[in-house]
Amino acid sequence: MHTVRIITTALVAAALAAKVTAQPPRQAFKADIRLSASNLLAYPGPDARKKLTPPPDSLRPFYISHYGRHGSRFLISPADYLWPLAILQRADSLGQLTLRGRDALRRLRWMEAEARGRLGELTEVGFRQHRGIARRMYERFPEVFGEGSHVDARSTVVIRCILSMEEELHELLRLSPALSVSHDASQADMDFMNHANRAPSPSAWTPAARRAWQRLYDKEVDTVKVMRRLFSNMDYVRQNVPMRRLNDCLFRLASATQNSLARYKVTLYDLFDDRDVYANWLAANAAWYIGYGCCPMGGGRQPLSQATLLRRIVAEADSCIGLPHPSASLRFGHETVLLPLVCLMGINGYGLATDDIAKLDRRGWADYRVFPMAGNVQMVFYRKSASDADPLVKVLLNENEATLPLKAAKGPYYRWADVRQYLLGRIAALEGKPAQKAK
Repeated sequence: MHTVRIITTALVAAALAAKVTAQPPRQAFKADIRLSASNLLAYPGPDARKKLTPPPDSLRPFYISHYGRHGSRFLISPADYLWPLAILQRADSLGQLTLRGRDALRRLRWMEAEARGRLGELTEVGFRQHRGIARRMYERFPEVFGEGSHVDARSTVVIRCILSMEEELHELLRLSPALSVSHDASQADMDFMNHANRAPSPSAWTPAARRAWQRLYDKEVDTVKVMRRLFSNMDYVRQNVPMRRLNDCLFRLASATQNSLARYKVTLYDLFDDRDVYANWLAANAAWYIGYGCCPMGGGRQPLSQATLLRRIVAEADSCIGLPHPSASLRFGHETVLLPLVCLMGINGYGLATDDIAKLDRRGWADYRVFPMAGNVQMVFYRKSASDADPLVKVLLNENEATLPLKAAKGPYYRWADVRQYLLGRIAALEGKPAQKAK
């Protein structure tokens, strides 16, 4: 069984991941192959090299508005494990596997056994991620979580999201026992907490989008090369193995190992060389962009799936600004909400609209920077006193300071009045007309 090096210190791992995350994807994957996992990336944590910019004029934080994804989980579908396992087991029974193929089969059996009965569930890695996020939130913005402060937390009705919420609340209460907390997970909130259940619309994958993505996949992903590493007879493969599906399943499983104890036991990345890793990610990145970004071939309006959520975020911020005490709104859901929300808000240029899906990474559109396991957006509000009607706000994406396409008051700080107008205007613009391509 192949083993992977155990990273003994979480701080070292976070610093390394944060450093390479900022690199162009191809170089970043060579430094840390796990980043190629797209939505299966285990939360890397904030960039340990960068400190938060102090607020201007001695302003103090008083409100945090947050939407976060659940933490690391096992894969959701039984077929994710059982289907590739069956393909390799049959080939092995017929003597059609290479030595590497037989070794891969042993590793697949181990992974399937680890996940059996726990499909889609939060792993211990996921629990740790949310404890860390809550602790850093408290350490960075203690004024928001002091005595007299109130935290309202809501989750989708999916158990891994509920447990992610509860883990953060437990950590906050451990750090600040006098904190007032309310929490809920109700079907009544699903219209804004997980509206992506009805998105993206089928129109996102238009014939033009499908053709463009297929051309990209066929050009970049060499499934035959991967099959030769596993099977001893390519004639057998051509007659019996759906090569594209098996390639995709194995890359998905390779990506998923980092989210559970498998990270210390097995790897499947040895089945893919550097070129394969980049190619598989390139295709996945384009698929996420078509389905959830502002891709004009898909209509350009895919992020509007989160218009209800964003309006809710704005309305709750307006309400909490008027409160005499600090507060926080914590929401816990899924990557299919977080990614289009970031695109709708235009954070860090993710509102990009282009048909050139093969060069997204060159334009800075890289999925793993947005929605790793436990990925989150935090809007932190600052003011001098409760009577201050014109607060400033800054945006954090995965706990790193982020930008909006607005004129800032200073550094990463924006006037809430400007941000509010921009966000509501962004929704109105996408609702009223097709997105314009970037020039």
